[in-house]
Amino acid sequence: MLASMLATQGLAQEFGPVPKIEVNAAKAALGKRLFFDARLSGDAAISCATCHNPEKGFADGLPLAKAYPGSDGFRNAPTLINAAHKAAWFHDGRIGTNLNDVTRESITETYSMNMDMRLMQERVKQDPVYVEMFEAAGYGEPSNGSVRKAIPEYLKTLTSRGSPFDSGKMSPAATRGFALFKGKAGCSSCHSGARFTDDTPHNTGVPENPEIWSNPLRHITFVTFANFMGIENYMNIRRDVGAHIRTHKVDGSDIGKFMTPSLRELTYTAPYMHNGMIGSLEEVVAFYNSGGGKDPNIDMRIKPLGLSADEQSDLVEFLKSLSGDPLTSEEHVWPGKINVNYTAIEDWLSKKN
Repeated sequence: MLASMLATQGLAQEFGPVPKIEVNAAKAALGKRLFFDARLSGDAAISCATCHNPEKGFADGLPLAKAYPGSDGFRNAPTLINAAHKAAWFHDGRIGTNLNDVTRESITETYSMNMDMRLMQERVKQDPVYVEMFEAAGYGEPSNGSVRKAIPEYLKTLTSRGSPFDSGKMSPAATRGFALFKGKAGCSSCHSGARFTDDTPHNTGVPENPEIWSNPLRHITFVTFANFMGIENYMNIRRDVGAHIRTHKVDGSDIGKFMTPSLRELTYTAPYMHNGMIGSLEEVVAFYNSGGGKDPNIDMRIKPLGLSADEQSDLVEFLKSLSGDPLTSEEHVWPGKINVNYTAIEDWLSKKN
């Protein structure tokens, strides 16, 4: 019944490869160098790639993300692969499609990279490699505004490719799993489209990560965030309110809702959920098969699925088929460490000339 309903709504036809986005090569190359440059953080200790590591599917492999030195994160670092297609950013969906805004918040937020963009601009201007690259990209003199344009141009290059699902080379088990995904398991009611997400927040009852409340560095980061976002009683709450920070519904029915994640590249991005509470795909499928977690605001669609052990295994195989070639070549990763030794920079420039 669910499968026929999806077909009627047109969702069954939405599955397919993630479309590539046309990019400006010079701007994307500049954005790539900036992405891997720790000088974009306040004390030059971390870069964007610290939490979005190509070897980890542009996530970080940790339950809860790192943060600016002196603090720790309270949510899982999501993959940035295909992220340029997102309809809303961050697990709570608080920023829309404007990648310029996303880049600015990620660089300037105190618990992420804690950078004053005026200082960042001066650092970039002092690097002759950047001076040349900004000019080649058509931006003229390096500026913080151009940084916020170049990094999103690089993100557009991070597109899934070569997955068994896209190439039509799924195993028999994965093929059976796809049928379950669209039918009995009901996954496609939220995970649809090329990225396998509806870009909408839902509450599935994922349990809280106790580390957020027991680790002082993580707790103070959460408290500071909740205070800034206008959450009442922020000092005493013991749960991540999720999408409530942007909707602030009086009845609290939005508390515990988080954006539906993409299912692309899952084999690289464990652990899972907004707080890293589930460690494997097998556990994720078992979680939903049992009817999700316990929460007064849980989505009405979350119910026990009644999948057999074999069916759960097939569904896991399908989820694995959505992962493709790792984006770890020089095409997507800046080659070697970004050297801030000016002799080395001059040598690099002389070779180009």
